[in-house]
Amino acid sequence: MADDLYIGLMSGTSLDGIDAALVRFEKERSTVIESACLPLSSNLKDEIRSLINPTTNEINRLMTLDIQLGKSFAEAVQQLINKAKVQKQDIVAIGSHGQTIRHLPTAEHATTLQIADPNIIAELTGITTVADFRRRDMAAGGQGAPLVPAFHEKIFRNTKKNRVILNLGGIANITLLPADKNKAVTGFDTGPANTLMNHWIQQHQNKSYDDSGEWAASGTINKDFLKQLLNDNYFKLTPPKSTGTEYFNPAWLTKKLSAFPFLAAEDVQASLCAFTATTIKDAVNQHTNGAEEIIVCGGGVHNDFLLRQLKQLLPSIEINSSEKYGLDPDYIEATAFAWLAKQTIEHKVGNLPGVTGASRSVVLGGVYYS
Repeated sequence: MADDLYIGLMSGTSLDGIDAALVRFEKERSTVIESACLPLSSNLKDEIRSLINPTTNEINRLMTLDIQLGKSFAEAVQQLINKAKVQKQDIVAIGSHGQTIRHLPTAEHATTLQIADPNIIAELTGITTVADFRRRDMAAGGQGAPLVPAFHEKIFRNTKKNRVILNLGGIANITLLPADKNKAVTGFDTGPANTLMNHWIQQHQNKSYDDSGEWAASGTINKDFLKQLLNDNYFKLTPPKSTGTEYFNPAWLTKKLSAFPFLAAEDVQASLCAFTATTIKDAVNQHTNGAEEIIVCGGGVHNDFLLRQLKQLLPSIEINSSEKYGLDPDYIEATAFAWLAKQTIEHKVGNLPGVTGASRSVVLGGVYYS
C-alpha cells in the first residue's frame, strides 16, 4: 500500500517506560503521526532488574513477567490509538521489540531473550504483531544487535555528508553512514550510555535519571577512576560487537569502584558521564573516516552535560539532535521497530550483516496474526 500505518514498541535497558510510535510510511518517507510513553510500574522495573542477572526461581518469574509485560505493551498500544484517534483496523501491524532480559552474543551458544508475549499483544489489541526480531539474525551468525542501523540508513543517509547516528539509551550505539553509497554501513555498541549513571543516581538520590546531567556537572571528573573504567576488554574488541546491562551493570561498577572508596558520589557521577563521552569519542575516532556530523537520539540527548563533553572531545564534528530533522529523539527506536515490522510483513530483509556480523541479510521476526 502507498500509505501504511504501523505501530512500533520499544522498552530499552534504561527502563524509562514503553515507547510507542504510530508511523505512516509513504513510499520513501516515514512520518510519526503520534507517540506516547507508558511508564513501567516500580514492581515491573524491579522484576526486570532482578531477572537481568542470574537469580533463583527464574523460569516461573520469567513466564509471569512475560505475560505482565505483554499486557503492558498492549495497554501502550491502546493508549496510543486513543490518543491518535485512529481505528485498529487502520493499523497493518505492530512491531514489538520487547524487553531485553539477557543478551549473550559471545557465549558458546550465542543467544538473546526479549520478553512481552506477542500472543498477548495480538490478542488484546486485535492487531497483527511482529516480535522476536533479534534471534533470526543470530541464527545467521550475527550478534542480533544493533538492528536499528538499517532504519538509520533509510532515513539519514545522504551523499553529501559522512554521518554518525548516535543512540544514547541505556547502552550507546553508533551507526556509520558513509556519503559514498559504495561503502557499507557499519555500526556497533560503544558501551554504557545512561545505564550506570541512572543506577548511581537511583542509589544515592532516589531519582530514575540525572536531569540534564546537573548532578554530574556538580562533580569533578576523577581521571584515575575514569582510566579504571576505560580499562575493560570490551573496548579492545573490534566490531561487530554488542553488549548490554547483563555486562555493564551495578556489579561491574562496584568492582571498578573498589579501589576508590573515598570518591564523592557526585564525582563518581561526573566520571561516569565522562566515561560515556570518552568511549563514544574513541569509537568515532577509531572507526569513522572523516565523520562530518553526529545525529543524536535516545534519552541521553537530554543530558546537556554529556553533550557538552562530546562537543569538547569531538570539536571538528557537527553534533545535532535528530529533532533538527523533524524526528523526535525519544521515539527513533520505536519508529525503527515499526519499520522493521513493515519489512517483515512485506517479506523484506531487516538486518545489516556489516553491523551485526551475520552471514547474510534475512527477514527478521515472527508474525502473530490478529
